[in-house]
Amino acid sequence: MITGRRWTVRDRYGNEIYLTQERWEHIIEDVNHPEMEECEEQLKETIRTGNRKQDSLNPRKYRYLKAFDRLAEDNTHIMAIVLFGFGLDDRGKPAFNNFITTAFQKEIG
Repeated sequence: MITGRRWTVRDRYGNEIYLTQERWEHIIEDVNHPEMEECEEQLKETIRTGNRKQDSLNPRKYRYLKAFDRLAEDNTHIMAIVLFGFGLDDRGKPAFNNFITTAFQKEIG
């Protein structure tokens, strides 16, 4: 198991996706997306049930998107960027390594 995981959820396709403490702190930094600090549960829900689209330039990268009420300013959706890959488990065996790199709120009209 990779250390530093804050939480792990499964998307609607059965993929296990995690968020590290380091990535969470990056997301909520004042210079990045501090409005996300109150939206951790919505971020989990975005991964669990949101729409997913594969990046056309990087096939390992997916964007998860879900609409929510009462987000900051005029934002309507939460978007999470997830990288899919492989790592090694505790026994040195190949294992999925799918993690959130960033997340933010977005207005989509």
